[in-house]
Amino acid sequence: MAGRVCDSKRNLTGIWNGLYTYQDGRSTSFVATLIESGGALSGTTHEPSTLAGSSGATLYACVAGFRRDASVTFTKTYDRPDVFHQSPILYEGALNGDGTEIEGRWTIARVWSGKFLMIRSPGQEMKATRKAFEWT
Repeated sequence: MAGRVCDSKRNLTGIWNGLYTYQDGRSTSFVATLIESGGALSGTTHEPSTLAGSSGATLYACVAGFRRDASVTFTKTYDRPDVFHQSPILYEGALNGDGTEIEGRWTIARVWSGKFLMIRSPGQEMKATRKAFEWT
């Protein structure tokens, strides 16, 4: 069928470079390593800490969620939460047609929200899948 995306392109397994933005325009970059199996999504993220006095510190988090067709939903929970990173963060987005971008909104406890964008290079999902099979 024309225009239909091959399911392997929709698999989210791989390394994604992302950016989340606050309502005031501030942004933070992050890297997500995702594994998708049967629509279930798991993985980790890391990002620079933007708190005053934390120069060079990195924040780590776990993600868990799912993908259904082009809809992607996951929750990010920081490993060692500080006062500003205690609540889980809900991410809801849409995967583009070639499986290289996820764009959507993040929400913290219905109080904070903003936009996010995640990008991976074309073909990266196959490399990550192949590497995972080499270890088994």
